Amino acid sequence: MLGQWALSFCKNLIIAIIVYLIGRWIIKWINKLTKKALKKSNVDPSLYTFLKSIVSVVLWLVLIIIIISILGIETSSFIALFASAGVAIGMALSGTLQNFAGGVMILLFKPFKVGDFIEAKGFMGTVKEIQIFNTIISTIDNQTVIIPNGGLSTDALKNYTAEKYRRVDLDYTFAYGTDLDKVKAAINEVQAQSPLIMQGPADDSPVVAAPWVGITEFGEKGVIVNTRTWCKTEDYWTVYFYMNETVYQQLKDRGFMFPVGRMNVNIQEKK
Repeated sequence: MLGQWALSFCKNLIIAIIVYLIGRWIIKWINKLTKKALKKSNVDPSLYTFLKSIVSVVLWLVLIIIIISILGIETSSFIALFASAGVAIGMALSGTLQNFAGGVMILLFKPFKVGDFIEAKGFMGTVKEIQIFNTIISTIDNQTVIIPNGGLSTDALKNYTAEKYRRVDLDYTFAYGTDLDKVKAAINEVQAQSPLIMQGPADDSPVVAAPWVGITEFGEKGVIVNTRTWCKTEDYWTVYFYMNETVYQQLKDRGFMFPVGRMNVNIQEKK
């Protein structure tokens, strides 16, 4: 009886070893096909690594279950054990799993990519790395911020570099009685002098327009003049500071005065 069991076990063991060797070769072959398919589809490098790992893990789990079944071991108990462990781990790591799911969503739908300048969860900076659980950004003052992917995938997010062009909106206040035609002419001249400022519509963007200057509000201190200037996204801050500095200098040289806030203090003597 024992000899028959040993003979049957040895037979199953040999079959299991053969299945393991063949299965390992099949897994390597499928991984190569997956690698080629992902490369041809131009998948993001982070998503490529993640999908390749998932495929490999699933295939190995299937192979292990097949081998266990060949050896005569009841697989249903193992599957039930894995399922129970999965539920327990899922409950314990619910936040981590949420971040994992968020990372998958980010890698699939790409609301931003490495190198983009984003604002989310109260932080603003350049995306340095997109991990499965977290996204790492570098702020303007070179601080590293690690943001969980769960919140990034569900909350509002502003991507400043997603589009090729951006509009620079600036407001300037002038005293009432100022010759606004001369002010607009001076600002238009400043806008025309910079090669970084778009002077008309762009062929690859329907929203880009020529520079615009106009009155938007009558404030307490004076008339508020708004300028709307289009430029390439990478030139945004250069144009922003150019406009502020050059407009101020040009108008000051031409005798225009910018109103200054005043405070009136009345002192009453007690009688």
